[in-house]
Order: sequence, then structure tokens, then C-alpha cells
Amino acid sequence: MEDNDPWLGRDKLYHFLFCFSLTLLFSTFAARTPYPFLRRHSIRVGSLLSLSAGAAKEFADELGFFHSAGASARDAVANLFGVLAASLLLSLGHYLARSDYEAGRVKEVSMV
Repeated sequence: MEDNDPWLGRDKLYHFLFCFSLTLLFSTFAARTPYPFLRRHSIRVGSLLSLSAGAAKEFADELGFFHSAGASARDAVANLFGVLAASLLLSLGHYLARSDYEAGRVKEVSMV
């Protein structure tokens, strides 16, 4: 029996990259907003918006708006992995930036 929805197919890479990119984009927009709440939670906001876009795409697939075989749980998993990878990357970037800032601040204090 042939698998019409392989785990390592090109389609899964597209789903991963789509949600990965949207998470980075939406998180960047949220981090640059004038609203402190959105800036503080920019990674969560970006992740939720990206997952919502992925779910909307799957819903549209199921309704036949795109030329696809319909909604797929494997596509949803690829979307989730894209969001998780981007969230981890963004979290690491925030952690390193915070560490650098705090290290610089400590150096300034110790020199006085």
C-alpha cells in the first residue's frame, strides 16, 4: 500500500517553513508594537497567530479551496514543529540578548 501523505515529503517541508516563517514574522511585529503586553509576549503571540494560520490553511484544504487531498494530521504536526522551532530560536535569541545586556551592565557597575 502506497503512502499518499509521507512524513518526509516536500509538502511537510513547506508546512514547516510556512509556520516557522510566520512565527518569526508575527513575533517580530509584536515585539515592535507600542503595546507593552504584546512586546512582553511577542513569542507567544507570534506562535498563536502562526498556528491559527496553519489551522486555517488545513480547514481551507478540507473545504477544497486549494488543490490538495484535504486536511492532514501530518500537515498539522509539521506546522506545529515549525512553530516550535521558531519559538525555540526566538527564545534563545532573547536569552542571549538578555545575558549580554546583563553582563554589560555588571561590567559597568564593577568599573565604578
